[in-house]
Amino acid sequence: MTFRFDPFELNEERRELRLRGREVVVEPLVFDLLLDLVRHRERVVTKDELLDRVWPGAIVTEGSLQRAISLARSALRAGERADAIRTYRVDRIRAVEQTEDEFEPPADLDPVAALEENLGAGWEFPTRVVFDAPAAEVAPWIRPPMGRLEPSPAGGCVLVGSTSNPAMYAQEWLPNVPFPCRVEGGPELRAAVAAVAARLAAAIDD
Repeated sequence: MTFRFDPFELNEERRELRLRGREVVVEPLVFDLLLDLVRHRERVVTKDELLDRVWPGAIVTEGSLQRAISLARSALRAGERADAIRTYRVDRIRAVEQTEDEFEPPADLDPVAALEENLGAGWEFPTRVVFDAPAAEVAPWIRPPMGRLEPSPAGGCVLVGSTSNPAMYAQEWLPNVPFPCRVEGGPELRAAVAAVAARLAAAIDD
């Protein structure tokens, strides 16, 4: 069976991922992960479901799972579809209580879109990153937890949000965005970026 999600094709029998007709080479486990997500694309897939189906009977670390997801996103990035795989953490939800209040959700409500609009808001450390590229070009590389992307009067765009982990923001998220940028805030993120830059500069210091 062949699954098509423009501009990709995923052929189950031949175990091939193709981008506009050309094969994209991925590791077997990464292919299995993509196949499982495509098969269940109509709903949210939990981590436990992925582990049971892609790694049946195996002991899998959190790092191994995140690596497979990262490699899958990298494979889709060539077709500007890295955002096709969206992950959410719910471990910070400590309690759920049913109330007597009722409301009728709007007919056009997109719960996922509403969630993603707020993933980068409300954390301890503010973030503000200016990109020297149009928002339309930068947007495919921005993960929802990184914040909200806004056009800039100067012609580029500004990423505004917050984070609880400036180090991860600086080490993992920003380096994946292939456009020149300036980190204007907050001080915690600027310090984290400076630390990454110093470590990389030291790596080539003669």
